[in-house]
Amino acid sequence: MKSLQLITCIIFFSCSSPEVKYEYIEKNDTFRKKIDSGYFSLLTHGYTYYEFDNLNNEEIIVLVHGFSVPSYIWDETYYESIKRGFGVLRMDLFGRGYSDNPDVIYNDNLYANQVLELLDELKIDKKINLVGLSNGGRVVSKIAENNSDRIKRLIYVAPAGFHNPKLKPDTTEITEDEIASFISDRYKTIAKGQLEDFKEPSKFKGWDTKYESLLKYKGFARALISTTKNNYSLNTINKKIGRTDLPQYAIWGDHDKVLPLNEVSEKIKKIMPNLNLFIIKDSGHLPHKEKFDDFNNIFFNKILSDLNNE
Repeated sequence: MKSLQLITCIIFFSCSSPEVKYEYIEKNDTFRKKIDSGYFSLLTHGYTYYEFDNLNNEEIIVLVHGFSVPSYIWDETYYESIKRGFGVLRMDLFGRGYSDNPDVIYNDNLYANQVLELLDELKIDKKINLVGLSNGGRVVSKIAENNSDRIKRLIYVAPAGFHNPKLKPDTTEITEDEIASFISDRYKTIAKGQLEDFKEPSKFKGWDTKYESLLKYKGFARALISTTKNNYSLNTINKKIGRTDLPQYAIWGDHDKVLPLNEVSEKIKKIMPNLNLFIIKDSGHLPHKEKFDDFNNIFFNKILSDLNNE
């Protein structure tokens, strides 16, 4: 009997995985020195990580990522842009990736000002092709609201900002208990949940594992909570954009379960009647990754080659 108990204990401890550590890495000078790619620029609210190429080109693409996955989510489009000779810039928004996690309110204003400040820092004064993915759609709308003169084309990819019914942000202060609960309740499954962005997640093995590295950075949970609290309807802003002559485009996957097009398609027609919509078949929330060729054909050959906007 004792032998059986011993064997049971051995099996139990050998099969039990060690406790995973979360949010133990501080993004300080030591951290930044270990990053062997891209660049850092100290902006008003902290250091911003970014990458660029060909910024002397007349056509510059600025890629803004979504809610939680940082700029690496744009890998395919970023490198394809370079291959095709476009100027291209991508950055990690505050609270994501290698950029700082400042103790501030994470809202559209913060991210929009971060992008604009980086453009100024890099002395990019020509009109840009501004692209926002998912929650990045909110950011580019906020930029376009008062800076349409800096934009050549406004391009949304599966954008947020149309679905949210809230009319104003939640201004309640984020507590330590709230952060602890988020980490305890969400961090064990949040990485796996990233696979739900795809129609066929089995084709993207390792996507969830890569996300797990983000959970090591101090302040990540707070940034996600704050962003969620401060997201609200952008109908007023998008209506304002819709009344301008700024060229507007959207690319959406027909199997997007994160931000389904069918839930907001009629609203978009009303508030942004001049928006040119492209739908990619058999794609989920990330059509630029899941349907690479179809996306590139629309993005580069139809939108960026639109002679009417030259």
